[in-house]
Amino acid sequence: MLQSKLGRKFINLFNPRSFSQARVYPNLPSVAPRPNLNIKHVRENPGLYQQTCIDRNYRAQKDNPFKIIELFERWKELQKHGRRLRERNNEIRTKLSHAKTFSGRAAEKDNEEPEAIDSLLEEAKELKAKITEIEVQEDQFTREIESLAADLPNLTSQETPLGNKARVVGYINEHLQPSWSSQDRAWRSHVYLGSEFDLLDFTGAATTTGWGWYYLKNEAALIEQALVQYALSVAMNHGFSIVSPPSIVYSHIAGACGFQPRDQGDEQQSYILQQSEKNQVAGKPQLSLAGTAEVPFASMRANIILEEKDLPLLVAGSSRCYRAEAGSRGVDTKGLYRVHEFTKVELFAWTRKEDENLIFQKMVDIQKEILRNLGLRCRILEMPSIDLGASAVRKQDIEAFFPSRAEKDDGWGEVTSTSLCTDYQTRRLATRMKIAPLNMQSRLDFPSTVNGTALAVPRVIAALLENGWNEKEMSISIPEILRPWMNGINVIKKHRRSS
Repeated sequence: MLQSKLGRKFINLFNPRSFSQARVYPNLPSVAPRPNLNIKHVRENPGLYQQTCIDRNYRAQKDNPFKIIELFERWKELQKHGRRLRERNNEIRTKLSHAKTFSGRAAEKDNEEPEAIDSLLEEAKELKAKITEIEVQEDQFTREIESLAADLPNLTSQETPLGNKARVVGYINEHLQPSWSSQDRAWRSHVYLGSEFDLLDFTGAATTTGWGWYYLKNEAALIEQALVQYALSVAMNHGFSIVSPPSIVYSHIAGACGFQPRDQGDEQQSYILQQSEKNQVAGKPQLSLAGTAEVPFASMRANIILEEKDLPLLVAGSSRCYRAEAGSRGVDTKGLYRVHEFTKVELFAWTRKEDENLIFQKMVDIQKEILRNLGLRCRILEMPSIDLGASAVRKQDIEAFFPSRAEKDDGWGEVTSTSLCTDYQTRRLATRMKIAPLNMQSRLDFPSTVNGTALAVPRVIAALLENGWNEKEMSISIPEILRPWMNGINVIKKHRRSS
């Protein structure tokens, strides 16, 4: 009986760590995917990551790479110290295992005197406390390293211009030279046209919800649905599967995709849903309104292993999107151009690293096809480093010409964008792919993700109203490509207000 008790004491002393030795993520709920960041690459290239932070205006994070190195060196010193203590632990284990009894009082031909055994047991007890303390410190350093690495933006593509000036790389419908006068800013504004033709109601929305919301009415509401149907049909023709995603996501999922509650200027970006006191006490994960379907699409394959042969995996869908920062950019963005809630058709793909640029170009080509057929004059921009989100290494925007914005940005305004995110999101969402080369052992890697806005619907509606205006006929022409979904309406004319 005594030997059994001391045997259990022996086991407890030499198994000092009772919790998991895996990496700890204290800020993530238990249901969250476990990130697998390439911290070794950060340690090996601290200057590269620091310069990336500077180029992309992540100045608060620019010292993170060197802090990671400093913490890693301290972690290694703890490892060395812990190793020495564990080696001494093993020596004591060996000595005690040679004893025929652990009673500490009497034994025939004991290998150790009772006093020596007591001394070894006492030393083992002290070692347990020291090793446990070291492991706590190791976990603390690991948490800090993981947090610092997670806050870093993705690296920047060589295709991306450094600084804040975009590079024009092409045009769509360049032959459509716009004609406008100094009166166009008022007369051809979609805000004015929307009011005159009973298509938009900002006043009622301001009473209902506040500034930055709107009602689409009559033909404008039909155009919204027509645009969605048209964009989805084009995506399907290019091999995309259609998915209708949720508009509410866990906040930690949005963060894993590169969307934080506040941006680098400390401006609120996301709408966070208030938790009940009961859910807070229960530790339920926080929820947010999705700013883009990119977030729920990316997390569709969280904690999943994809087969390389099934890639690229292409999905597209329409969703409502919510942006908290919309009302902070000045009066020049009034109307539909920058709003808090809007419909958007999103394109998303998981792909092999070797094919990521091909998929990126495929999405851009889809956007070009849609906007070309809508009859909008547009330009394509390679966006500068300062405009990249945390997850992107490269981004191209397509801007349409808005007559009402002729005195601002020469009339150009963004209507679509495409971003290449490499493995930034898949590493944070634990999305992996199984690579099985012929006659070779399979291995796991992280696929790349690419996302693109097929259509930001309110902005496209605004561009169609302004560019479709026919002053001679006092009417607005609807693009021919949308007419199959317009219930026989080809032209918008003034009609009596019914609502």
